[in-house]
Amino acid sequence: MRLIVQLLSLLVRGTALMLGLVGLGMGIACLGGFWSDRLDAFTHAAPLWLMMGVGAIVLGGIFARGGERWVMVGLGTATLLACSVLMLPELWASWRFKPATPAASDLKIVQFNLWHENQTPEKSLAWILDQDADVVIVEEGAGESWSTIQALRKAYPFASCDKVSRCETWIFSRKKMLARGGMPTERPYLSGAWATLADAKGPFTVTGVHYTWPVPPGLQQAQSRKLVKLVSGFDRKSAIVTGDFNSTPWSFTLKRQDKALGLRRWTRAIPSWPASKFSRVMVAPAPFLPIDHVYAGSEWHAVSVERGPALGSDHRPIVVTLRRK
Repeated sequence: MRLIVQLLSLLVRGTALMLGLVGLGMGIACLGGFWSDRLDAFTHAAPLWLMMGVGAIVLGGIFARGGERWVMVGLGTATLLACSVLMLPELWASWRFKPATPAASDLKIVQFNLWHENQTPEKSLAWILDQDADVVIVEEGAGESWSTIQALRKAYPFASCDKVSRCETWIFSRKKMLARGGMPTERPYLSGAWATLADAKGPFTVTGVHYTWPVPPGLQQAQSRKLVKLVSGFDRKSAIVTGDFNSTPWSFTLKRQDKALGLRRWTRAIPSWPASKFSRVMVAPAPFLPIDHVYAGSEWHAVSVERGPALGSDHRPIVVTLRRK
């Protein structure tokens, strides 16, 4: 019995040491994302490295003794510090946001990656219609989600696309579209749409995009530069940019995009992926990565930023209500 206890203690202490070493190693690699797109790919998993640091502190603090304990706790603490450098600014911005009561004149926006393998498209549609939003931006509007797109085209008087075979990202609006278009065709490919909408306080342009994954490195960064170039042609003070960016706010890629766009990102530390069953075999109890974002120019101020429920997509929808100054 004593031997079993010793073996279990050794296993737990070994686990604590492994968590501390791996967590710290990945945390330092994440900081290298400032210079390297390859290393920046690891920053998206910063919550995982953070939990490894917590695990090293808890297991090492309870089961280790003497110098061994200090090594494990030290590794865990260093991991927490590395991850905090990446994540604390985002968490602080989230804590500072003070919602207000929406008014009838405010602009309500729904950002939602419908997912081409949506398991309950009728549920997604019912929820979107129930929001009664002024503007709805959706990505992956094909496959199992096509029935939702067809219904939204009937429910909303204006849509960003007529050629359904070439549209994967859609903008639906109750406000008249004065102009509309897609992304420039030169490489890299970027799924997206834009529409200039009429408004009593002056027209404004809404852009919706869908980025690729952070790997292989370089492509997502090129898509970001493409988006920045497109948005620079619009009035940035009134511009609104939304989408599934497949990029977390603690990545250096998104930090650079925040600065380059010259817009304020109102979605702060709101996890939107994964939602429920996000593949044929994997299920998540709750989302943990914030990768769906909404930006707005200086003429807008967010009065409400919320996350919607699981609706059959691998993403949760985001609902942002903006008030024009």
